[in-house]
Amino acid sequence: MSTPSPTVTPLRQDYAAYTPTDYRIWRTLTQRQLAALKSTACAEYLECLQQLYPILSADHPPRFSDLNRALTEAHGWSIEVVRGFLPVDEFFDLLSRRRFCSSTWLRSEDQLDYLEEPDMFHDIFGHIPLYLNKDYADFAQKLGALGVKHADDEEKIKQLERLYWFTIEFGVMRQEGEVKVYGAGICSSTSETKHIYSDNAVVIKPFDLDAIMQQDFVIDKVQMLYFAIRDFSELYAAVDELAVRWN
Repeated sequence: MSTPSPTVTPLRQDYAAYTPTDYRIWRTLTQRQLAALKSTACAEYLECLQQLYPILSADHPPRFSDLNRALTEAHGWSIEVVRGFLPVDEFFDLLSRRRFCSSTWLRSEDQLDYLEEPDMFHDIFGHIPLYLNKDYADFAQKLGALGVKHADDEEKIKQLERLYWFTIEFGVMRQEGEVKVYGAGICSSTSETKHIYSDNAVVIKPFDLDAIMQQDFVIDKVQMLYFAIRDFSELYAAVDELAVRWN
C-alpha cells in the first residue's frame, strides 16, 4: 500500500504582519524611485505603473491578491510567493506557466541602498508592472518555456540566464534617441538608475542576441555593460528565433 504524498501548503502574503516600519520603508523606496524613474524609465514601464495605481503606490505595501487580479485580467500572469532564490529549473517552470515569483519580506532601513537577496520591493516594484505589457509578458513566458524544454542542456540554460539578465533584470531601450530603463534591477535601485547616466565607463550596445548569450555577467557589482532594444517586440522576436534554432 502506497503512502500518500504530504500536501504542501502554498506560501501566502501575511499582509497583517507588515509593521509601521515596513510601511515607512516601502514609502521611502517607492517615492525616491518614482522620482528617479520619471525621466529615465521607458514609456511602457511608466504606463504600466500608472495602470496599477493605487494598488501599487507609495502609500502602502501592495496586496498580492489585488495585484493578481490586475495581472490575471491583463495577460494571465500571477505572483507565486517564495522564500528566496529558486533553482533555475523551478524559476523557468514558473515563468512558463505565467507565474512570477516574489518574496514578501522588505529590506531593513540600513539596507535601503543595497541588499544581496532580492526583497519584495525589487520583485514587485521592479518586475511586476511590465507584465501588463503584452509583448513583454509573452517574451517572459516564452523564455521560461525554452528553459523548461532545454532543462537538461547546461549550455542552453546558461545562455537563457544571460538573456534574462541583460533584458528582464538589466534591460534598457532607446526611445526618441535617449536611453531609457526597463530592467527590474535598475527600476528598483536608485544607485543603478543614477549609475547608467553618470558613469562615463558604462557601455551601451545595440541588442544582439548572439552577443548577449555569450556575455558573462556579475551579480554583486553595478553593471558596466547594457544592451539596448528598440522596443519589446524585439525581445519577443528573439525568443521566437531561439525556439526555431533549438527546435
